[in-house]
Amino acid sequence: MSAIPVVDHDVLVIGAGGAGLRAAIEAAAQGCSVGLITKSLLGKAHTVMAEGGVAAALAHVDPQDGWETHFKDTMKGGSFLNHWRMAQLHAQEAPERVVELERWGALFDRTPDGRILQRAFGGHTWKRLAHVGDRTGLEMIRTLQDQGVIQGLDVHMEVTVTRLFKDGGRIAGAFAYRRVTGEFVVFRAKAVVIATGGVGKAYRITSNSWEYTGDGQALAYDAGAELIDMEFVQFHPTGMVWPPGVMGLLVTEGVRGEGGILRNAKGERFMWKYLPEARRHEYAEDEAEARRWVEAAVEGRQTKDRRPPELSTRDNVARAIYTEVREGRGSPHGGAFLDISYLPAERVKRKLPSMYHQFLELADVDITKQPMEVGPTTHYIMGGVRVEPDTAAATVPGLFAAGEAAAGLHGANRLGGNSLSDLLVFGRRAGAAAAAYARGLTATPQIAAAEIEAEARDLLAPLERGSGESPYEVHRALQDVMDRHVGIFRVHEDLEKGLGELAALARRAAAVRAEGDRVYNPGWHLARDLRNLIVVAESITRGALLRKESRGAHSRLDFTAMDPALGKVNFCARKADSGMTVEPTPLPEMPAELKALFVEPVKEKVG
Repeated sequence: MSAIPVVDHDVLVIGAGGAGLRAAIEAAAQGCSVGLITKSLLGKAHTVMAEGGVAAALAHVDPQDGWETHFKDTMKGGSFLNHWRMAQLHAQEAPERVVELERWGALFDRTPDGRILQRAFGGHTWKRLAHVGDRTGLEMIRTLQDQGVIQGLDVHMEVTVTRLFKDGGRIAGAFAYRRVTGEFVVFRAKAVVIATGGVGKAYRITSNSWEYTGDGQALAYDAGAELIDMEFVQFHPTGMVWPPGVMGLLVTEGVRGEGGILRNAKGERFMWKYLPEARRHEYAEDEAEARRWVEAAVEGRQTKDRRPPELSTRDNVARAIYTEVREGRGSPHGGAFLDISYLPAERVKRKLPSMYHQFLELADVDITKQPMEVGPTTHYIMGGVRVEPDTAAATVPGLFAAGEAAAGLHGANRLGGNSLSDLLVFGRRAGAAAAAYARGLTATPQIAAAEIEAEARDLLAPLERGSGESPYEVHRALQDVMDRHVGIFRVHEDLEKGLGELAALARRAAAVRAEGDRVYNPGWHLARDLRNLIVVAESITRGALLRKESRGAHSRLDFTAMDPALGKVNFCARKADSGMTVEPTPLPEMPAELKALFVEPVKEKVG
């Protein structure tokens, strides 16, 4: 085998979305040589699909807001399965990270007096989401990329990492290939930051783009890191359901934040009957109060009226729509109607420009005159690599993770907008800690030549097989298994069947054949992606089977209540000689001063 080129960096960041860019910027600012790898092109990260806003208690619109309330909302939204320290750091540091973006050139929408404007989102007590119309993620990526250029980041585009190497138990680098040419490359690094996003392509209907095949979770798992909370998959309540070619495409929560109303085929506004009893008091009592809240939001004034029921948490709204469809009250194409046409057309176009053009061009629907058809779509995974909150360090020395690939902040369910502030807060922390770790090493870790050669042979195997199944067939079968057995509602029998079918799929995936050569060959790429997808699918299914309760985004029809005992543990997946093991591990206990926030009224800021 011809010599494979080796590229050296102090810190290697895998993934160039918001978390990866922020980590790379911070590590470079600390004086480290940083390599930033993206599976796609720079600027095409899935962060651009996060449209509605970034959650931070700036208190520009609702002066009562503060980090304590943001912390409380995040913990409640996650059914208290969150790591308290991550939720605390996130709530405390999000405002400064957003202001930092503004200093770097982000052009947020403005209040009349020139401050960053904020809108409402589900599960947030106050209007908390700083936004740029409904294109917030795009503006974030633009701003971070500009800052990355200033830092002189070394960007490796259209490169896929397939394996992490270790030297004496610590991270030593990674094996990768260039997607255009198929050429192999080895990256030698003192520290690696995983920032690869989610796992949505394990399901058929998803808002996620093609890159989301669980690469970072599987890379970390194979290197010996722990995965936690993988059973918690968020189905965003509002994805497009028609036409078929755009099924699953995200419809931002900003539509509901701006006053969008959900109705079934009978014209009934159904969300009131799905509000959890424990939180019903937080929402408008009737149509009149909900309308007054919207009118106040439109006029930019304070109100004592409570928010509409459509601003319940994502898991709750998704289950509500799914139930309406299952019980025969769905829209013609299997969803619900989301209507914002009762508001002034110019306001809708100004506040939701992407949604206006998305529906007009893709579905021939004018949302200023007609309701949208929407339904649940696989959107986000709360689980991922277990990390230490202050440093974002994984359980393998030299490995760090941030963003959707990491776990702990969101618990059982993520609140809208928390993902973008998560990227900023923990992307920065991961980059700083990775840089500090790299500077602390006295020697560069080494990679064994035999391991490099073994990985190269393994990658070439699908191209060299004389026969075998198409990777596309196996991928479709995997998505079918996850849709049928591990979807919005789960039961023991389905999960058991799913595990058995996943085991068979793993054997099929190991024997697939990719036609053609190594030059930009999507079939060959998918052959490798399948391994990652099966790892994350198995960890989701095993966790869902063990979690015999309904909590957050995990709903068991055979265990409909929350189990207090299971509220104290994360289910942790580890790689063993016999395969994957999933066991409960204790959730760190919240300190008394933070517990007091939930039993005593938070002292909100006034004025």
